[in-house]
Amino acid sequence: MAMVTGMTLKAGTVTTPAMTRRKRWTLILLGAGAVLLVPWTVVLALTLPGDTEVRHWSLAWIGLDVLMAAGCAGTALLGLRGDPRARLTASATASAAVLDAWFDITTAQAGTALAQALACAVAEATLAGVCAYLALSRRRLTTHGAQDCEFGTMSPPAP
Repeated sequence: MAMVTGMTLKAGTVTTPAMTRRKRWTLILLGAGAVLLVPWTVVLALTLPGDTEVRHWSLAWIGLDVLMAAGCAGTALLGLRGDPRARLTASATASAAVLDAWFDITTAQAGTALAQALACAVAEATLAGVCAYLALSRRRLTTHGAQDCEFGTMSPPAP
């Protein structure tokens, strides 16, 4: 076990004074949820029908696209204002874009509909990549000049 500037490194884990017991238990429960989802996914794979009729199909698709548009707008507005919450909206928007591409492809009929879904998936994957970059990047070019600063902040990062 080694101490590095207030962090304790222990068998591949990092514990900081800021990590509370509640946060640790939340993370443990999150991990347990991941483990429990494995058998549930197997049950679904074995029991769900191959096809089904769905109500409000167009509303579901429109809603997903509205969600992506709102995520893009929110990320742009927050990012331009230097608000660090832009990372959160960028992350959520990336997830929505991946989900949209997944459902576009997996629900499309073979032929023209599938080709259109694949073309849309390229655009959605690009959007997801841009949003993931914004969510994870440490630096960006500001709109105020050529100074590097963190995405979502208006001041330069600490050296």
